[in-house]
Amino acid sequence: MSDRTEHDDVLRQAWADFCDELKKAGDIPFGPSVPARVNDRSAGVEVLARNISLALNFQHDYADPRFPELIHYFDPVRKQGGDNTDAVYVGATIDGNETYRIVGDRGTARYFAVTSVERGQTPWGGKVAQTLFGHDLKVDGDGRFELMVGPRAPDGYAGDWLRTTPETFRVTFRQFFADWENERPMKARIDRLTGDMSPPMPPSPEKLARQLPASARWVRESIEFWIYMINMWKAIPNTFRSYKQLADRAIDATPGGEPMVAYWSLPRDEALIIRVRPPRCQYWAVEFGNFWWTSMDYRYRLSNTNCHYARMEDDGELIVVIAHDDPGLPNWLDPSGYAEGYVCYRWMLADDCPVPQATQVKAARLFDHLPAGIRRISADERREQLAARRRGVINRFGNL
Repeated sequence: MSDRTEHDDVLRQAWADFCDELKKAGDIPFGPSVPARVNDRSAGVEVLARNISLALNFQHDYADPRFPELIHYFDPVRKQGGDNTDAVYVGATIDGNETYRIVGDRGTARYFAVTSVERGQTPWGGKVAQTLFGHDLKVDGDGRFELMVGPRAPDGYAGDWLRTTPETFRVTFRQFFADWENERPMKARIDRLTGDMSPPMPPSPEKLARQLPASARWVRESIEFWIYMINMWKAIPNTFRSYKQLADRAIDATPGGEPMVAYWSLPRDEALIIRVRPPRCQYWAVEFGNFWWTSMDYRYRLSNTNCHYARMEDDGELIVVIAHDDPGLPNWLDPSGYAEGYVCYRWMLADDCPVPQATQVKAARLFDHLPAGIRRISADERREQLAARRRGVINRFGNL
């Protein structure tokens, strides 16, 4: 057998294994715990397909820590794991034993954090080796910053340093935008400073034979993981609990505040009222998603609110209403054709952590359960509210 034929066999098998793994994942949207409604089944197939590109980024395209690049994890269509509607998530694969430098424009996101993430029991890793928040970084008058990443700070270095461990495999930036139209995202570059600096070689058949099936397995395992997660909250609907209150596996959760999550299930003729007084904090937000732990569409629908956009009552209370039809309230969350999913409150770097209270009512009697003077919104204001979302998405992500 010639070398060429041997390589052909390896490549054919790599592709076959990749396709076989993806085919296995195709059973997930039809599992016993998945809602049997057509919208939920369709969304399950869609989330599998959309996450193939992310899996290839992680397991193949940007998997080599010798050639790190800061890549976007999620955007308005590629989503997973309770992605924050206000966020830009950026990260790179690294080797915790080597040293890297990240330089760039920090941007102006209201909340900003960078973490070094260790391998763990979840598809997204495990423990966080260290976190730096936006206020920890030295930023010059032009918004520029420099961050060294590695097991120890370089000799004589007095700037910012993010510590890694031998188990560290990723660095992740989280930017949460309160004012979508006016806050700027970070623009930065990561460079490796240690080890062999020779350029990358073309992919070998053996490399593809490892990385393509690994990509497909990551799609399956990550989606299965988030089904497991959402079913924990499904057991206690309309009850807000943090991840740490329900699970004990270390995960790279957003630092500086435990998201409070509740599962909702809403028949067409019912509405859910959620009331809370937000604490004093750097940033807070209310997020909204479907069974697949992916945010609702946030370009064309009202799928969240936050500390910049929410309209508060005169006494400082935040009243959010989930309803299938627009109730004419400013803090409406649109189920977007789904009948169940999750809602998440984030209080970031807050003085305390109030627990929202949810009450499910008949939609026809909604206003019987709300304050008489609750704030309303006009049809023109609603149109502008929606138009501002799309403008804000383009400001955050650029041309999609």
